[in-house]
Amino acid sequence: MRQFVRTICLFLTLLALSGCFHSTHEAQRWTLDPDGVTSFSLSRDGRFALIASTSHGIDLWDLVENKKLAEFGDQDPDKNTVIASQISDSNRYAITATSQNFAVWDLAWGQAEGLWSISDGIIRDVDISNNGEKVLLALSNGKALFVDLGTGRRLEFLAHQDKVNSVSLAPNGKFAMSGGNDHNAFFWSTETGQILNEFPHEHRITRVELHRTGKFAFSADGDDTAIIWDLSTGEPKTELNMFHRHPNFSTARFSDDGSKLVTGTPGRRVEFWDVESGDNLGRWLAEEQQNTRPPSAVVYDVAIDPTGRVISGTSAGIAQAWIAE
Repeated sequence: MRQFVRTICLFLTLLALSGCFHSTHEAQRWTLDPDGVTSFSLSRDGRFALIASTSHGIDLWDLVENKKLAEFGDQDPDKNTVIASQISDSNRYAITATSQNFAVWDLAWGQAEGLWSISDGIIRDVDISNNGEKVLLALSNGKALFVDLGTGRRLEFLAHQDKVNSVSLAPNGKFAMSGGNDHNAFFWSTETGQILNEFPHEHRITRVELHRTGKFAFSADGDDTAIIWDLSTGEPKTELNMFHRHPNFSTARFSDDGSKLVTGTPGRRVEFWDVESGDNLGRWLAEEQQNTRPPSAVVYDVAIDPTGRVISGTSAGIAQAWIAE
């Protein structure tokens, strides 16, 4: 009898924990590519989605109208796999990248601005400025590479001692953030290369993100530390009160006013945070890709639409809208 009671208590505890992990309110779903994608980027307002797949190439979607706007095809003649992408804060331009080259796209005109190759490292992450002329690359050789495509100016940021995993570029292209395997995240000037703030962690950095107007920065490592930093002081503002250990964030984005943060993980989790307190406001599990074994989905990008809904885009080729309850 005692064993039975313990079993029931354990079952109820697990049920309660699983129930408090995620909300169930999925407001909308868009299946853009049922075969899955290798890259998925959302515009800041969650309206536009740029996806890349090995079978269909690069496509641009309007989620509000639920229609495909453009088919860009493959990024390069060799049909290399696109592994990273980003839509500019202005929604006008986008960057896509394979491990060895990157392309910039004018989304308004539906055409490529050019294709550029990288010879001294493998591209791991990318970002692009509002005017589409300034790009930032995270490289496997420990460099964060800033390029002004308008002038041809290159700046190699060399403060990292190991692979750079994540980068974020201010919309005006003047400031950058990078984080890497050396346990450090840096906030720095793309005009001088000078380090403005250093954010040390105890483990490798998996994700960095800048607020669009420069209020805050976010850095997370591969263990249990995810910190929102006040860029005016360089000091921590708050630390996320995480439910799961070792979250390994794959994406993050601040709301326009900087009061909220939304994150995604390689394990389907989409979470919504209060910047002031670090408390969780909502958590969901994205739809799995059914033709994988086991079924899974990587959350490639997240956004907050004008109505406050959280939008996610995953490797399953699916976008979903969530409402925090």
